[in-house]
Amino acid sequence: MAVSVKDVARTAGVSVGTVSNVLNRPAKVAPATVERVHAAISELGFVRNDAARQLRAGRSRTIGLVVLDSANPFFAEVARGAEERAAEHGVIVLFGSSGQDAARENTYLDLFREQRVNGVLLTPIALDETRAAMLETAGVPVVLLDAEADGDLPSVAVDDVEGGYLAVQHLLQQGRRRILFAGGPASVRQVADRLDGARRALAEVPEATLEVASTDELTVLAGRLVGEQLAHRAAADRPDGVFCANDLVAVGVLQGAGILGSLRVPEDLALIGYDDIDFAQSTVVPLSSIRQPAREIGAAAVDALFAALEDPDAAPQRIRFRPELVVRASTGG
Repeated sequence: MAVSVKDVARTAGVSVGTVSNVLNRPAKVAPATVERVHAAISELGFVRNDAARQLRAGRSRTIGLVVLDSANPFFAEVARGAEERAAEHGVIVLFGSSGQDAARENTYLDLFREQRVNGVLLTPIALDETRAAMLETAGVPVVLLDAEADGDLPSVAVDDVEGGYLAVQHLLQQGRRRILFAGGPASVRQVADRLDGARRALAEVPEATLEVASTDELTVLAGRLVGEQLAHRAAADRPDGVFCANDLVAVGVLQGAGILGSLRVPEDLALIGYDDIDFAQSTVVPLSSIRQPAREIGAAAVDALFAALEDPDAAPQRIRFRPELVVRASTGG
């Protein structure tokens, strides 16, 4: 006959609830009690029946993760951090990339709801409180990742307004006065926040100007097109500093303006990106960037999700990391 949780509880001299806590939430149990329960488990040869437990709960031991772009190394690091932390809980991450496409994002959210995942980590294209509410109603908590909510959703993010401010403040401190912001679409909240930060920095230097080159995607190709256009402009008509919404766009600008074009970086064009992906320091001209702690963001989002699962009535966690300026050769620093 199979050994049950009741058998373990009887042998250890504790309640069934205590055994359950030792198996699922050991941090809530006194170390001596945990040791006693594990001794009983070993003595009786108890084997935990996860499949039955999950069937009763109507859940799988999975969480969903939807990011803007799986081709961006930043999100790859975020996913890595989430996977590592989820593994500590014995949970698997199901990964999806919206490709900055709202319909695709909705498809993943519907799929995860149908699969009855324990929760969803979401980097939204444009925050839709209705979509999140549908998941919450279905008992699937949502944590916003690399974004912040206006409502009651937990979130883990970086202060992108401050990041944009730091980037353009650095360009201004390097003596640049004609600044161009490259990136988009503006419907992506991170892009809008970084541009907002850029404008705040410009407001402190009245003689400085800001031009916006909106792109359809945050990719190397989109940046290359911007760079090529800059290379064909007259010196008096082009910016002397460029802030890109992410490092991929910045790499593209470097290619289009400085490699395929005739502009020198940083002599003619100071260039700074955002995210500080590993490749940023390995480009022909190493890129200055705004660093985000990608792996820590992913791990913190999983922590926030499990906090919501443990106590659905608790106030939602709002975790905000601060960005960091990393200066390299592309800005002459």
